Amino acid sequence: MQKRKRRVEHWQVISLYLFLYDLIAVNLAYLLALWFRFDCRYSLIPQSYLNAWVQFIPIYTVISLVIFTGLKLYRSLWRFAGYSELLRVTAATVLTGFLHWLGITTFFQSMPVSYFLFGMIIQFCLTIGIRFSYRFVLLERSRREKLMKKKQEKNILLIGAGDAGRLILRDVQRTEFDVGKVQCIIDDNPNKWGRFIDGIPIVGGRDDILANVEKYEIQQILVAIPSAKAEAKRDILNICKETGCELKMLPGIYQMVNGDVAFSKMKEVAVEDLLGREPIQVNMDEIFEHLKGKTILVTGGGGSIGSELCRQIAGHHPQQLILFEIYENNAYDIEQELKRKYPELNLVVLIGSVRDSRRIDDVFEMYKPDIVYHAAAHKHVPLMEGSPDEAIKNNVIGTYKTAYAALKSGCQRFVLISTDKAVNPTNIMGASKRLCEMVIQSMNQISQTGQFNLLPQLWSHTWNPIEEIKENNLKTEFVAVRFGNVLGSNGSVIPLFKKQIAEGGPVTVTHPDIIRYFMTIPEAVSLVLQAGTYAKGGEIFVLDMGDPVKIDTLARNLIKLSGYKPDVDIQIEYTGLRPGEKLYEEKLMAEEGLKTTPNKLIHIAKPIPFDVKQFMNQVEILAEASYTNSSRIKQLVSEVIPTYHPKKKLDEIEARRVKKLIEERETAVMAGGVK
Repeated sequence: MQKRKRRVEHWQVISLYLFLYDLIAVNLAYLLALWFRFDCRYSLIPQSYLNAWVQFIPIYTVISLVIFTGLKLYRSLWRFAGYSELLRVTAATVLTGFLHWLGITTFFQSMPVSYFLFGMIIQFCLTIGIRFSYRFVLLERSRREKLMKKKQEKNILLIGAGDAGRLILRDVQRTEFDVGKVQCIIDDNPNKWGRFIDGIPIVGGRDDILANVEKYEIQQILVAIPSAKAEAKRDILNICKETGCELKMLPGIYQMVNGDVAFSKMKEVAVEDLLGREPIQVNMDEIFEHLKGKTILVTGGGGSIGSELCRQIAGHHPQQLILFEIYENNAYDIEQELKRKYPELNLVVLIGSVRDSRRIDDVFEMYKPDIVYHAAAHKHVPLMEGSPDEAIKNNVIGTYKTAYAALKSGCQRFVLISTDKAVNPTNIMGASKRLCEMVIQSMNQISQTGQFNLLPQLWSHTWNPIEEIKENNLKTEFVAVRFGNVLGSNGSVIPLFKKQIAEGGPVTVTHPDIIRYFMTIPEAVSLVLQAGTYAKGGEIFVLDMGDPVKIDTLARNLIKLSGYKPDVDIQIEYTGLRPGEKLYEEKLMAEEGLKTTPNKLIHIAKPIPFDVKQFMNQVEILAEASYTNSSRIKQLVSEVIPTYHPKKKLDEIEARRVKKLIEERETAVMAGGVK
């Protein structure tokens, strides 16, 4: 058998070098001692002393190396050398010095006392110096790296001298080299100005932010005012975004309640933080009672709205949650998230299309859902302009088939997710959603009156007989919930703007005066859930989206939050209105009125009367036309919806009116006159 070659370790090589070094050091130490004893002149050293040194030094060398080895001076990790190593080197020096005195005096010649003292001191310095020098080099290198890092660290301005600000300050100070250094604090309370927290000065209020950013060369601003009102946060953030500094803030007051205040919990300031609107509050008890113990189906459950519906429903203890989605990747992602967050949830994830009546029928027959949230739809305006037949197939016919199955199975409530683009639509997507609302209103009337003979048989797929609905004699409440754009949803401008900014621009805005209503996805969904608790059948609930937002302002704020200057670092280009796009969206038709609900942010639109029988005949015609990919589909839709004007554009008078309203609002906001 071939013997394995023994590998020489690195520490063994270092030990060999130390051994050779000590061989020289112990000899040189006592020679230098003689040299120092006689005024550093070699010629003055008596020959007898030199002879004694020469004769004894080989013996002393062996003695010293044996003692050094015995005290493990060749097996220590000198990069971690400490008190123990110092003690052992000292003991080795004293012991070898004593043996040197005893040996050379006994067998050779008595030497001057200074010879022994100098010899021990020099030997100690030589042996300890080489061993501790390695650690010294490492410490010095580490110190220089820290100094370099300190020069490169961020200068931080902290906004908020309350409890949250104090906790953030101390957290930053504990991790100074990793985070940065707080240079000053801003707080609107004049009583705190000129005072200090942990040695950091409170330099003034919000009006002093810009001056102190320049004075202290600030690179990062931390906003720690979780209890401040949304308007105050908005005003402060609007000042901060002009500095070009990186912005971080605590998301909300709940972190103070949970004791979860730390630098790591701060988030990047998002553009929705600049909207300056208080978070929407809903009656969670009403929603809980409405959803608890129910079997709930969410169509389009993998989309931005549908997935948030599933998240919020899952937290309200339904008996079963059925997620129906055509895109398997989205379905898989939300399935894994819900299983992780709600392991006890009875979750069923199904793949299928709302256009497939056979599949929809099977789902309703097997699971018998009590409540349906119908979020499945094509929503992209320009894409639907190029594929209008698909908008009708998926949105209108898909809604009809799903509502038909709900009616047949005896579902208690059916909630359609609609859009403000359904009001006076100028695009086929908005028109298709208006048709969906009309489908829901028709279905509700048929359900309440039992006029099932009005339901057309759409033979694009196999259908079960209408007689089954008559036999069940069950009534379903059909309602729609209408709202505007949601920040961060699929197709939202925010992800597009962020991508364009990351690529260096330009950021594309269709028109400098275009405005939209905005709401966050969780807010919109929570209102949808509460609107469902108010349903009696046939209503179109309209969510209050707050004040409209100018898209151009939104783009410029996002550029500033990214640390750039609009039209300087990142250009803004106006591309013109896309096909079917309006300068502004409406929440109500002129013919509709508003009724109030217990939640002031949820209103009920007065239904516009129409002939259900005639409408159902038109739905049948639209289905036939869409499935044959008719080129006249837009014309057919305009005959059903008088308010749909596919070729109509806003006239100049209306455009100027909208622009004037926007300018007046922006002036009022700057003056602090609008909350």
